[in-house]
Amino acid sequence: MRFGLGVLRLAPRQFWETTPRELHAAAQGLFGARDDVAPSREKLDALMRAFPDR
Repeated sequence: MRFGLGVLRLAPRQFWETTPRELHAAAQGLFGARDDVAPSREKLDALMRAFPDR
């Protein structure tokens, strides 16, 4: 909400009609695309083995 209302200055109605995909595209337009993506399942499994919850 802070991004949509505060940064993009969307009216409340516009904000609530905006899809997450549209908000994501707006963020990429302002800040650029990020190279870091969510880890793969294999990477996540390896991290969970290396750092198990106690």
